[in-house]
Amino acid sequence: MIVRNLEECRKTDRLVKAENGNWDSTRLSLADDGGNCSFHITRIYEGTETHIHYKHHFEAVYCIEGEGEVETLADGKIWPIKPGDIYILDQHDEHLLRAHKTMHLACVFTPGLTGKEVHREDGSYAPADDS
Repeated sequence: MIVRNLEECRKTDRLVKAENGNWDSTRLSLADDGGNCSFHITRIYEGTETHIHYKHHFEAVYCIEGEGEVETLADGKIWPIKPGDIYILDQHDEHLLRAHKTMHLACVFTPGLTGKEVHREDGSYAPADDS
């Protein structure tokens, strides 16, 4: 059994911060924990817009707190996001994530992240075997 505390993990290298300051993410569970997924609590900061395109990962995102929107770039459709909403990137959707109020999100990635990934210029992470 693995038991971890969010605030304690935020004091370690499990807290990853975006170079542009738009977000931070605490990786509570990672690929090397033995599961087929990883689980993170991510904060998207108020007034920011982040380009994301997970070409090699399935991601489900549940909003705990805050408000924002997701825009899919393929069709320009915008979905408002508020507490209680989930969005699922089941088609590896290239999107913009905007926070109107700082958003606290619970995120599950499959395959699981290692914790060392860096967003590439196109908004993606490298495939699991290339990171």
